[in-house]
Amino acid sequence: MNNRLVTNIFSWLLISPAFLAIIYIDGLLYPYVAPKTLLFRGFGILSLAIFSYLILSRYSFYWGRLKDKLTWLPGILLLVAYITSFLGIDFYHSFWSTFDRGDGLLTLSICISSFYLILLYADEIFFKKLLKVIVWVGMLVALYAFLQWVQGFSGVSIPLVEEPSGRIGGTFGNAAYLASYLAMTLFATFMFIPDAVGRLRRVIQISAVLQVVVIFLTATRGTILALLIVGLGILMYQVFQKNDIRIRKYARIVLVVVIICAGLFFMFREKLSESSYETISRIASISVEDGTVASRLFVWKEVFSEAMKNPLIGHGAEHIDVLFDAVYAPDKIKEEWFDKSHNLFLDYFVQYGIFGLILYLAVIFTLGFLGWRMWVFGDKKGLYVMAIAVVYAIQNFFIFDTAITLWLFFIITAGTLAISSDEKPTAISLFPYARLVGFIGAGLIFILIIPISLSPLRANMFLAEGYKYHISDPNKAIEKMEKGLSMGTYADLEYGYQVYVMYTERQVNMLVGEERVSAYKYALNTLTKNLEKYPYDARTATFLAHVIDLAPPEIERDEVLLKEVIDKALELSPKRSQLWFLEANIYIRKGNVSSGEEKILAYKEAVSIIGEYTRLLPENSESRYILANLYLVMGNRKEATSWAEEGLTLYKGNKDTANRAMSYYIAIEDWEHTLIFSRDIVEKTPGNYELMYDLAKLYYLTGDYEKSLELTNTIKKEKPGLVETDQEFLHALGEIQTNSL
Repeated sequence: MNNRLVTNIFSWLLISPAFLAIIYIDGLLYPYVAPKTLLFRGFGILSLAIFSYLILSRYSFYWGRLKDKLTWLPGILLLVAYITSFLGIDFYHSFWSTFDRGDGLLTLSICISSFYLILLYADEIFFKKLLKVIVWVGMLVALYAFLQWVQGFSGVSIPLVEEPSGRIGGTFGNAAYLASYLAMTLFATFMFIPDAVGRLRRVIQISAVLQVVVIFLTATRGTILALLIVGLGILMYQVFQKNDIRIRKYARIVLVVVIICAGLFFMFREKLSESSYETISRIASISVEDGTVASRLFVWKEVFSEAMKNPLIGHGAEHIDVLFDAVYAPDKIKEEWFDKSHNLFLDYFVQYGIFGLILYLAVIFTLGFLGWRMWVFGDKKGLYVMAIAVVYAIQNFFIFDTAITLWLFFIITAGTLAISSDEKPTAISLFPYARLVGFIGAGLIFILIIPISLSPLRANMFLAEGYKYHISDPNKAIEKMEKGLSMGTYADLEYGYQVYVMYTERQVNMLVGEERVSAYKYALNTLTKNLEKYPYDARTATFLAHVIDLAPPEIERDEVLLKEVIDKALELSPKRSQLWFLEANIYIRKGNVSSGEEKILAYKEAVSIIGEYTRLLPENSESRYILANLYLVMGNRKEATSWAEEGLTLYKGNKDTANRAMSYYIAIEDWEHTLIFSRDIVEKTPGNYELMYDLAKLYYLTGDYEKSLELTNTIKKEKPGLVETDQEFLHALGEIQTNSL
């Protein structure tokens, strides 16, 4: 085989992950991130295969660079990650990770192998080519995201540009992922500007401005904060530098402007938090009282406390959710399920223990040190290398990596080490027929692409097809998903999560007869198998309990099994409200079909369960309204009123709580309070005209006829035919309107 051709292929394979940032594939579950990770893993396997062939073909690599002890740090980090994961909760899950982002040991292994391959192969020409590709791809990603924002702002559809749902996520589908990626390509762009000339330089400069604009448009506070800190640091350096008086003068003017703007921002912060411009409102709203911030602080504090129980070896890769489930409290945390703490340093500590965290910090410090060393020796690009290290560190205090940003971090570190080394390439002479052995070895490594990339990709496609048919042809959906599961990939956990959503959110209400029974049995069997395989996963246990609770009428609910699964789930996540309510429902159902003393005893058992949960979470409003409803059914109006008053005092705008409260106030015909909660629900579910119609009726019942008429007329325009479903209300409203005239 022609070594020159192989080397050229190898060179482009090392660069190929840079192109993945612009790729997303429709027809897959998680179409933005999952394809990137699967292709990234595939490119990594191909690179390792060709590398093994080149070694045994006596190709010259820069082996002498491995003498630098700084190059050992990523390898030691990977070794620690494997050891701690082997000693942790579940090595299989640690290795393969989740089906959406695909982090874990496999992705970390590919990232660090890319580090060493580039370290051993790259020269200055290669590093410039790599940098050039990163810069151009970053520009395309920023342009796509900007067009996405233009589309959302103007309402004009742009061909080939996906409409964002919420904050713009570009080709990453997530605003935080997009911002963290662009923050790194931005400084890579600055590094490339001196090498560009003429019109190309102007294009690259415009690209840098565009990337900054898009980062601010994402309203990702962690990345914006990182850019502001780095920008302020560079500005302060310019203020005090002695070489150029003119630059120092302008830097001081800019610094004064920055101080004035910062002062005005803090003076008018409260008003700015109500701004229609999301970036400004999100930054201005940062405080410990802000819901998202309070949630993050709670997670960091509690997860860190759990992690300190095992600080040396951690819990293994991809097991942060186990600690999160143990401390989860619905009145403290907005998100119901977490597999990351939104702090990468805490994530490394949880997963790989104190040594893993120290090594990760050491690798970041290495990149910053290399940039500082370049800068000291007169290479201005070193300033941007330092900036990448600082931005990466600061933003990862608030968010977490994808495979692409982690790869960017490692290969920039590897490239910087490579160009700062003066070692010469050398070849290794091994044994006769080494080239043939290398060819065979490369073929064997190449085969690994099937279980690592191709099979998970097919499993993803089959799951997406299952979603496509789960209502129109549920049996076909099951057939597709069974094909996906038969591949034996790590997708089984995600299949369980998605089958649960299909059944509980749609199939249980939209299917009937044998189709609903088939859907139920499939969800039950899938989740049961997953709980046996992943007995530490509270999410699977909770979902299984909910599915059992929603057994179709054709199948008798297994109350004993339901209780067993609930108990198992509560061991893993003791404060999860859904589980306590499901357990109480067992006795509420029993009370509903009983009479006399047996009925009262069943309701009392339900009261006891919810009462215990209330003591466990003393600030929970929803449980108090459940108790109020139970006492009302039992005829104890005094206790019901007492619990409802406590629930009202603790109410924080939660939709589930509002529904519980409404059922209580409707039962006692307290329309004033019913109106309060109905209004909250309508605000949280825009576009639900049935709920809006109920609100119009409540305005009528509370005497606000003008508001009732206004809402009714809006519904007539937006959803014709709905208001005519209640002729009695329309007649009453018409009479009020006639009398007012």
